Amino acid sequence: MNFKKIAALLMAGTLALALTAGCKKKEEAKSGEASKASGDTIKIGFMGALTGDVAMFGKPTLEGMKMAADEINATGGVNGKKIEIVETDNRGDKQEGASVAQKLISRDNVVAILGDPTTGISKVVAPIAQKAGVVLLSAGATGPGLVEIGDFIFRNTLLDSVAIPACIDYFAKDLNYKKVAVITSDNNDYSVGLSQTFRDAAKGKGVEIVADEKVKDGDKDFSAQVTNIKAKKPDVIFFSGYYTEAALIMKEARKQGLKANMFGGDGLFSPELIKLGGDAVEGSMAALGFSPEQASPETAKFIEAFKKKFNGALPGLFDAQGYDGMMMLADAMKRANSTDPKVFKDALAKTKDFKGVSGTITIRPNREPIKTPLCLLEVKGGKFVLKAKVPVKMD
Repeated sequence: MNFKKIAALLMAGTLALALTAGCKKKEEAKSGEASKASGDTIKIGFMGALTGDVAMFGKPTLEGMKMAADEINATGGVNGKKIEIVETDNRGDKQEGASVAQKLISRDNVVAILGDPTTGISKVVAPIAQKAGVVLLSAGATGPGLVEIGDFIFRNTLLDSVAIPACIDYFAKDLNYKKVAVITSDNNDYSVGLSQTFRDAAKGKGVEIVADEKVKDGDKDFSAQVTNIKAKKPDVIFFSGYYTEAALIMKEARKQGLKANMFGGDGLFSPELIKLGGDAVEGSMAALGFSPEQASPETAKFIEAFKKKFNGALPGLFDAQGYDGMMMLADAMKRANSTDPKVFKDALAKTKDFKGVSGTITIRPNREPIKTPLCLLEVKGGKFVLKAKVPVKMD
């Protein structure tokens, strides 16, 4: 064999090896992409604050998620796959929430995001999830204008539009409250929406709004607002913001001799309200969709598991809603027999009479939840106790 033939054969062999290697790399790349798409685990992103002013909502939401994921994984997972929670911390900041959402979707390849517990951050994250085709299930947002963002957006909370009218009926008929002072934190989306819901719901109920004051998240001095309210002699103060400002408002109210108690949404429900407010918040009330008292069988089982895991501590609203959110996602994936959000979102939208630990949940055609019962909790003896359970019509 001459030199030219040998060279030609060597070149052909080299080319064949290169082509084989190239094909192998392409096959490996395709295999890797398929593995990435299907995944060995089902990645669910946590969206919430673990540090900052609203960490008292985010931390328990994550606790509930973890409990649910552990239970699901211990019984075989979902469609043969284990759930993996991707933890993040948005610090209660809208800009950070948007950044975290982008990372969860593009870097971590989550199929769903559970959270944020707040309305404002949920409304920032929702367009990002909708555009990416990733399910967002908020376990806490109660304000208006969220699920309208798109068909991948859900929540599992008792809505303000359901809770507030029920509370007003209870106040007017059972507690004989006739005059209400409203306080709104006007740099807080949740507060602005909740106050407007209250104003709308109060019409025709025999309840008069005698004062309508504005504050801001982060304010420390509420003397002017309380002075104005005191002159109107309200039966109750409705504050639509969060526990930090609520505690300071009530301290000022008691300092000025105002005897009316405070009422609000789940933004008041935190041990921090009592820690910050002390005796001044005795009698304050929060309307929410969960109470460990008068527990259903599902709730009782959850409470016992929670107490065992957390050294006897009782779960709160956000623990329960985080738990229910994870269970609802798993339930939808099982019914759809798919972990593809484009598929299981339709099953999630058809959730009906889901027996959650925070109540019975149905997703209506507009993807808004209806949930029963409403729990009215009151600070009594330095802790939240159940004042009343108000049934909610599920039609």
